Amino acid sequence: MTASTQATSQASTSCYHCGNPVPSGAPWRIQIDDTQRPLCCPGCEAVAHAIVDGGLESYYRYRTELPDRPDERQAANADTWQVFDDPGLQAKFVHPEGDSGHVHATLAVDGITCAACAWLIEHRLNALAGVESSAVNLTHHRVRIGWDPAVIKLSQLLAELAAIGYTAQPYEPDQAQARLQREERMNVRRLIIAAVGMMQVMMFSIPIYVAGPEGMSEDFYVLFHWLSFALATPVVFFSASPFFRNALRDVKTGILGMDVPVSLAIGCAYAASAYAVIFNMGEVYFDSVAMFTFFLLFSRYIEARARRRNGQSGNALSGVLPVSATRLDDSGSERILPASELHAGDRVLIKPGHGVPADGVIEDGESSLDESMLTGEYLPVTRGVGERIVGGSQNMENPLIMRVSHAGNDARVANIVDLTDRAFASRPRLAQMAARMAHLFVLRLLIVTVCVTAVWWWIDPSRVLWVMLSVLVVTCPCALALATPTALTAGHGQLRKRGVLITRADAMESLSNATRVIFDKTGTLTRGEMQLVDTLPCASSLSAERARAIAAALEARSEHPIARAFRPFRDATLQAHHLRSVTGHGLEGTLAQHRWRLGKPQFSCSQPPASPGEGQWLLLSEDDTPRAWFRLHDGVRDDAAQTISALQASGLAVELLSGDTPDAVKELAQQLGIATWHAGTSPEGKLERIQTLQAEGECVVMVGDGINDVPVLAGADVAIAMNSATDLARTRADAVLLSPRLSRIADAIDISRATRRIMRQNMTWSVCYNFTVIPLAALGLVPPWLAALGMSFSSLVVVGNALRLSRWKRQDHATAKVSPSAPVSA
Repeated sequence: MTASTQATSQASTSCYHCGNPVPSGAPWRIQIDDTQRPLCCPGCEAVAHAIVDGGLESYYRYRTELPDRPDERQAANADTWQVFDDPGLQAKFVHPEGDSGHVHATLAVDGITCAACAWLIEHRLNALAGVESSAVNLTHHRVRIGWDPAVIKLSQLLAELAAIGYTAQPYEPDQAQARLQREERMNVRRLIIAAVGMMQVMMFSIPIYVAGPEGMSEDFYVLFHWLSFALATPVVFFSASPFFRNALRDVKTGILGMDVPVSLAIGCAYAASAYAVIFNMGEVYFDSVAMFTFFLLFSRYIEARARRRNGQSGNALSGVLPVSATRLDDSGSERILPASELHAGDRVLIKPGHGVPADGVIEDGESSLDESMLTGEYLPVTRGVGERIVGGSQNMENPLIMRVSHAGNDARVANIVDLTDRAFASRPRLAQMAARMAHLFVLRLLIVTVCVTAVWWWIDPSRVLWVMLSVLVVTCPCALALATPTALTAGHGQLRKRGVLITRADAMESLSNATRVIFDKTGTLTRGEMQLVDTLPCASSLSAERARAIAAALEARSEHPIARAFRPFRDATLQAHHLRSVTGHGLEGTLAQHRWRLGKPQFSCSQPPASPGEGQWLLLSEDDTPRAWFRLHDGVRDDAAQTISALQASGLAVELLSGDTPDAVKELAQQLGIATWHAGTSPEGKLERIQTLQAEGECVVMVGDGINDVPVLAGADVAIAMNSATDLARTRADAVLLSPRLSRIADAIDISRATRRIMRQNMTWSVCYNFTVIPLAALGLVPPWLAALGMSFSSLVVVGNALRLSRWKRQDHATAKVSPSAPVSA
């Protein structure tokens, strides 16, 4: 039963256009074939009327699947598409057609479900004045349109598509994505040619195997061999051409890869079989050649699809950032323009349901934002005035006005792509070891093949060729070469889903070997949202208000979380000069010819007074004279205790290393159950502590977020930067958390351990397989066709085992029990 018939039979309950339930008393209707049809919403009504008024009601008879419900805002508002008439934006995807003045573009279309959709789109567009042609690619949901820009605008074409329920936008893949698509199309063609050739050659080979040369006439025997020859030739010269090209490259560079034995096997078998057919002497192996080529191409195709699904995706940046933005001028007037034309300092209006086109700070409004595309967190977060938001987020509730801070390639999402590219550009030690093993294995395989060939030449010359082919094919180190790349790619993809971005190749391997995790305090275990909760002047001549203003002037140019606590007290009339920051201690500057210091008591004053009480206290001094105490408070992250327990349950030692006062550090350590902690530690002291642990054989993971953490991040075996970390800390880190949840650290370690385990399983399997089948092939017990099956099966086992990582789920760690009286060290 077609969708049209279903809609007719269920007219009382289902929308005639999209099939969704119709609300009781819904007023929306459309008359088709003299019958009133119910509709579920204004969007479906607008689309249905656009289809019928255009004389295209036959669409409802042709369709075989029901479409999605249209977006009624886009169906009704043509202004949405005016941004695409911008010449600067069109220059990227609209191309001229010769000297005719006509242009063409390819659009990606959402909502296509069946051939009737393609029919509807083409007929709707071709009926418009100025449209020269339109053709829908049903497989990839794209439409190519040619039109005269002097008669009709692109925005009108997009509005017409939206009117009939199909949202479209320019299809603009980047160079990497375009190259991958070309390669994939070519690989599919090679695979199809190999599959067809294999089936046809087997059809002619089976009668020869069953009846034998004596069981069929000489004419048919020769004919089947010549037909097999003709069918195997395109398989060898087209489908198998990448193997020969790669083998030639390997020989020239002196690094023997797995394509060398593959090419030898295919080339020798084809040449020997062709000689046998032409001169009517010897054995024919065209079926083995075609089968081996097909299975090898198939296993590599599966591996490549797995890598694309779990690893990087081309066009990543344009897939996250919206194409257009609404910029506000000084008078508040709105102008829609391409997001690529935004600059730092622009004011942008972000309407509900629209994407954030750049990084910036909210100037007006409060709304919930979906940041799952960047952080992996599915729950929306609330952002208000003064808070930062990142490009690629989706505004869900209320309109926002944002001041752009970073746009285009400077946006955070672009930095994420760059860091990911850096991670994929190099390989970890285990992968390099596997590559060296594959190289050495190929060299030894060729030596073994020569020896086996010589022995069989002496034993039975008639079997030399197929025994040699079996040895080359069955022991091809494809599985060994795929053992680590597939697992690493799947592991990277799973970490990315969890909101952990690996930026260096060795990070996953080091994470899997970690024995100790060291946390900084401020901004890491705590939220990094310092609040000034108390001010105690040391002298009656300085008021609390004046002390706070002076401290705010000293902290005006600092990026440390403490500086944010003083920003509400900033006085524009106070300007500090000659500012100098002493990392881990505090800062100093000059105001009205007096030297002021703010920081730890020992830094601020040569003879500091006793601290007023417990907690985190900073001392403000003037010319070495104490002037005021400030008490700061920073809340603990919600999942800090859960993360510490999970890490301890995984067998990891957890340590707190902070430059704060002993009282503040001790309080936090006891609250979270951390037995080992160090307070008042300078960046040099932190680095020395890590080096001491490394000298004792420990693999140390350091988690931090500030500039003062950069030296210790650089010295750790694995450095993890928080999502709020400074740019310098992120560039020095081996991994970056894209979400504020600390539990992602435990996930990252578990996934890295699972990745290492699967890599070792794959390498063990591939090595055991090769060493098991080599004797069997050398003894002549494995025919070439079975060797091709064995090699392909081995590769698919490795790929399938690696893909288990894509289904990884967090394990429930037993809650670590830490005694409240556990010893601590300061």
